[in-house]
Amino acid sequence: MTRAVQATDTPNVPFQPVSAAALAGWLRLQMTDGVGLMTAHRLLQRLGTPEAVFDADRAALLREVKPGQADALLQPPPDALAALVDATLAWQQQPGNFLLSYDDPGYPEALRNIAAAPLLLYLKGRTELLERSSLAVVGSRNASAQGMLNADRMAQALSEAGLTIVSGLALGIDAAAHAGGLNGPGSTIAVIGTGPDRIYPARNKLLARRIAEEGCIVSEYALGTPPLRDNFPCRNRVISGLARGVLVVEAAAKSGSLITARLAAAQGRELYAVPGSIHATLAKGCHTLIREGAKLVETAADILTDLQLLSPDAPGGRPSPDDSFVDRVLEALGEDPAGADLLALRLQQSAADLQGQLLALELAGLVERLPGGMFQRLRA
Repeated sequence: MTRAVQATDTPNVPFQPVSAAALAGWLRLQMTDGVGLMTAHRLLQRLGTPEAVFDADRAALLREVKPGQADALLQPPPDALAALVDATLAWQQQPGNFLLSYDDPGYPEALRNIAAAPLLLYLKGRTELLERSSLAVVGSRNASAQGMLNADRMAQALSEAGLTIVSGLALGIDAAAHAGGLNGPGSTIAVIGTGPDRIYPARNKLLARRIAEEGCIVSEYALGTPPLRDNFPCRNRVISGLARGVLVVEAAAKSGSLITARLAAAQGRELYAVPGSIHATLAKGCHTLIREGAKLVETAADILTDLQLLSPDAPGGRPSPDDSFVDRVLEALGEDPAGADLLALRLQQSAADLQGQLLALELAGLVERLPGGMFQRLRA
């Protein structure tokens, strides 16, 4: 039977608001020409804080960076900094918004340990999700109908087992994965490639609004940052960095989701891929990943078993519900789809208790969840 991850409704972690002085230092470091994240982290490791970096003299800086970078760090703050600090502080004060700097004790440990971790995280929604066990689900923006369905169903099953679903709010597989995650207690995290005050693509605005209310939106980009092309491959390291592993549902040979997959491998995360037809263009990326060592998965149960969140009592790692219970549910289902409430009535037990049992049967490949909360039996 399933052994679900804890997914309690704990309140948001009470992060300490970032002060104006500290925020100015973090933003100025991000805005300094020629100083990337790897250099910024090296400076912080040696000197401590952004304020200490900008207080350092040229000789101290030259021990860590190149002359051109030292010159840039010694320049006065950019004219746009003060206005950006004021706007960000105002954003932080809005309900449901949180700003988290790299030195905050609440910064997600999984993310802190990746290369080039974000200096600032802009968060909207349920920040406690950042510390939960999670799995990234990614794939093609131009997904097939079957790929979308696979992503939605697998994400929901993983969320039902307590895993938080992480993805990038893109069209296609990402959107389907977020929707599936929202339909389970694990919920979902959307890592976006714009500032936290912008949503891209616009077609996902309603989905983003729901995620901000029931899940969490994460950005490393300053307010007002537009959807710049280079931001999206860069944010993929955050998607994989937050998660225990990455599942690629559907991907062409040059899909951007392969970037996330390879980042996951570099970060030591588990990597899973759903196979497809040898004739399908959108399966070629997944087949490449499988050849490179990704684990082939066909159901959410395969992932849960691999992560040791599902007891491999039955062949193939499927859950092994009690045989008498299986027979009773399949008999109650009959040949036509039925909702959980009707099944509970037929079986004379509570709908709440039945939901967990139905999940076990779904993961075992014995029943199928349909839109509208309906279930139908699958033929052997």
